[in-house]
Amino acid sequence: MTPPPPAPPAPPAPELQEFPTFRLNSFVPAFLLGWGLGVALTFTVRGVGSALLGGPCEGRTVLALLVPLLLGPGGLAFTAANWRRPRRAALGLGLVLASLLPALYVGAQDIGGLRRTGCAGGYVVVSRLDSAGQAGGSVSSVSLVAGTSQELTARVGGYTPQTHPGVFTVRAQGSAPGINVTVTPDRVRAGQPFRLTVSAAPGAPVNTYTVGVSARTPQGEKTVEAAGTIEIDVRPAPRQPSPQGTQSSPQGTPPPAP
Repeated sequence: MTPPPPAPPAPPAPELQEFPTFRLNSFVPAFLLGWGLGVALTFTVRGVGSALLGGPCEGRTVLALLVPLLLGPGGLAFTAANWRRPRRAALGLGLVLASLLPALYVGAQDIGGLRRTGCAGGYVVVSRLDSAGQAGGSVSSVSLVAGTSQELTARVGGYTPQTHPGVFTVRAQGSAPGINVTVTPDRVRAGQPFRLTVSAAPGAPVNTYTVGVSARTPQGEKTVEAAGTIEIDVRPAPRQPSPQGTQSSPQGTPPPAP
């Protein structure tokens, strides 16, 4: 009896390239497909989330950051897992680009809108006064010589007169008895500047102190608050020069002739 002929050998499996070659005609379509999928996912999630979230504040921050956090690490992981497959790697790189533009850009715009409407909370911005008496750049600390004072300007940020039309009552307090803070005026509206005068007593010890500024206004059944802090670095007062007068001559030496 004749034995059956041997089975033909199986075709060799395609070897994966150790260092894949990305050809332009195959890379660009896959890259654009990944970017398009990321853009579609971004606006789909935003539309569905906006329809499900009823309030203007609750859940909006998570919605703004959800898609960038999914597409960015997810696209990088997909690219790393398929690095030897150029088309799939290009698809993952397209997802990574979509996590930055438009997902992260649109999310940052949404968070900025939340701050402008007061959903992200309010804050007090403290700035220096320039030579013309106008507000300069914001500061977080100032230096003050013991026995002197300095005028600053501040405003309530994070809210607008349209979203929070009420009047804010401003209070300021230092962290030590030798640091005095006055507010003028103490009742302002959102965005309206007010003067903040900080003074250090002549005997204030050399140290760094914290001044807290808070502004509150009633809105409905709750109280809306904005807060800020500034550090005061108290330096020692310069020594007064000794009075210039006639010095006594040493014993046994006559005073100089006039």
